[in-house]
Amino acid sequence: ETLPQPEGFVGSLRPYQTTGFSWLAWIARHGLGCCLADDMGLGKTIQALALISFLRESGERRPTLLICPTSVIENWRREAEKFTPSLPTLIHHGIGRLRGEKLAKAAADSALVLSSYSILQRDCAALSEIPWCGVILDEAQNIKNPDTRQARAARAIPASWRIALTGTPVENHVGDMWSMMEFLLPGLLPNKTRFTRDLLRPIQA
Repeated sequence: ETLPQPEGFVGSLRPYQTTGFSWLAWIARHGLGCCLADDMGLGKTIQALALISFLRESGERRPTLLICPTSVIENWRREAEKFTPSLPTLIHHGIGRLRGEKLAKAAADSALVLSSYSILQRDCAALSEIPWCGVILDEAQNIKNPDTRQARAARAIPASWRIALTGTPVENHVGDMWSMMEFLLPGLLPNKTRFTRDLLRPIQA
C-alpha cells in the first residue's frame, strides 16, 4: 500500500522514495527485516527518516537505533535536523557518551539514537538492555563477515524489526549476503556451512 508522506517530514519524497518508504513501513508493521539496496545518492537516508517519522505519528514511542560508520554520523544528524526536525535525536558516540541508566532514559526520550559500529561492539551489553522499536544498519556491508565482533553485536540487539541500508549488498561474493540476512531474518537461510555448500560455491562456479 502506498502511504501518504508523514506530516512531520519536511520536503517532498520522489515517487520511488515513497514506494521505498511504504515498503519499509510494511516490513516494520509485520515485524520483519529487509535490505534497501538503492544505489548511493538515491535517498536511502530520507526513506529511513520518513519511516521513523511515520511510526512516531502512528503512536510508536520506542526509539529506533541507527548504526552507521563514524564518518557519516554528522551527516545523519544534519539530515534528521533538516527533514524530520520534530524527531528527538540522540547521538551516542564519543568519550562523553551516556552510560547506564542515563543512556536508557535519554534513549527512551528519543525517537532516533545514532551510533557507530565501533560503539555498537563496545556498548553492546548496554544497548541490548534498551527496548528498541527497530534497528537500522547504514552501510550494512560492514557486517558482511558474520564472525566479526560488530556483526555479532548487531545480531544481539533485540528489536521488533530490522533494516539494512547499503548500495553494495554483495562486495566480494554471494556469501556476503548470508551475514546480512542472518541479521535481518535469522534462520531464513540455511546455516553457513549448508549455504556455502549448496549456494555459494555453485553460484561462484
